[in-house]
Amino acid sequence: MRRIQEEDILMVDFKIVDIDGRFRHVTIPACNFSEDMMTDGIGFDASNYGYAVVENSDMVYIADPDTAMIDPFCGVKTLSMIGNAMIIGHPENRPLAQYPRNIIRAANNYLQKTGIADTMMILPEFEFYLFDSAGWKIEHQAVSAYVDAKQAYWNSETEGSGCVVPFQKHYHVAKPLDRTYECRSEMCMEIQRAGIPVKYHHPEVGGAGQFEIEPHLGEVCKMADGTMMIKYIIQNTAKKYGLSATLMPKPVFGEAGSGMHVHMLLLKNGEPVFSDDSGYAYLSKEAHWFMGGLLKHISSLCAITNPSTNSFKRLVPGFEAPVTVGYATSNRSAVIRIPAYAKNPARRRFELRNPDATCNPYLCYAAILMAGIDGIQNRIDPHENGWGPYDINLFDLPPEEKAKLHQLPATLEAALDALEQDHDYLTAGGVFPPELLNAYIARKRAECAELARIPHPAEFERYYNL
Repeated sequence: MRRIQEEDILMVDFKIVDIDGRFRHVTIPACNFSEDMMTDGIGFDASNYGYAVVENSDMVYIADPDTAMIDPFCGVKTLSMIGNAMIIGHPENRPLAQYPRNIIRAANNYLQKTGIADTMMILPEFEFYLFDSAGWKIEHQAVSAYVDAKQAYWNSETEGSGCVVPFQKHYHVAKPLDRTYECRSEMCMEIQRAGIPVKYHHPEVGGAGQFEIEPHLGEVCKMADGTMMIKYIIQNTAKKYGLSATLMPKPVFGEAGSGMHVHMLLLKNGEPVFSDDSGYAYLSKEAHWFMGGLLKHISSLCAITNPSTNSFKRLVPGFEAPVTVGYATSNRSAVIRIPAYAKNPARRRFELRNPDATCNPYLCYAAILMAGIDGIQNRIDPHENGWGPYDINLFDLPPEEKAKLHQLPATLEAALDALEQDHDYLTAGGVFPPELLNAYIARKRAECAELARIPHPAEFERYYNL
């Protein structure tokens, strides 16, 4: 309230997260903001957010003042806060167990109760495309989609300036080919103003305008909030520059897809749990067991870490995307990669390469943590289970050797099947409520069924004249 007065703030914005991982918001005039609002909350209908049944959907939203920031994209000076959904109760409200932000906190509390560690640190990498234009049409008489970027290879005859990027040759290109440098630098400055330190940004492989922004390692609950804010800032800054940003996994046919690789490590009393000078890749037994839990549950995890039908158009061979259930050092073809450059004992870690940014980050990070905890508790050794280490390029194996490898699910439907059969590790400790998983699976199955009914433009090319 003091900040509102001192900084002449006119509006207070409350951001809420739905089951799909989208921000929704409610805004009030700053003159109406009161102390009671931070205890009694603002009422809303949770059934519209996907995680509560209609019969018991009246909830209240309690803002978290630790997330307060000036929203740089509002013309009217606005203080924005993320918060938690609470069930109205007497004498006091209690957290809604199905609310994504409460689930990541429940997973973190469960980690601490196990005694394995007290802190999980993660580093998600944000890959995305910046287009000059994008659009789509889904109607009875027309189904189409298009994207365009001035520097893309398909504009070599029309651009006129010679500033076009060859197919799949965009990695780290410099000006004048790097047209959106200022836009991305502003993204990074806004991300840092939001309290999220940035490591770097750079052009990625995709010649149609693919880029990456990478933050530093952060505590898992804060980084879940940070992931929402980074996506928000990327999309809104792009709009400010007249561009369209998408973190969609596969927006361009034949181009590199965009993932959200998640680096992770555990700390206990400030000391690294994953470091061991005598272990493979200098990782401890706990680190290997954690990887074992991820690999054991990877098929069901994909339903949460890769929750769109488009996700599985990225998880195909030939584009540095993981397709094989396994682990290795400095090998991008395995779903778990151990970066050789992480030599500092306090920063020794591994990355899970299959997630993408269509996920709900709170659910994604919580599911990853719960799978890893299960691996440590049950001492699931990835080597003993035949999951590696694969210190070769798995894409180059002959077909008979590839046939022996375990693969990630090829479709969202297959991942949902796996989640229905394998979810006890998620419900352990009451972290993921079964009601949420049931609602989530039903929602995603309906999504798959709806998309399967829509004719695809490529089907016209294949079948129109048969």
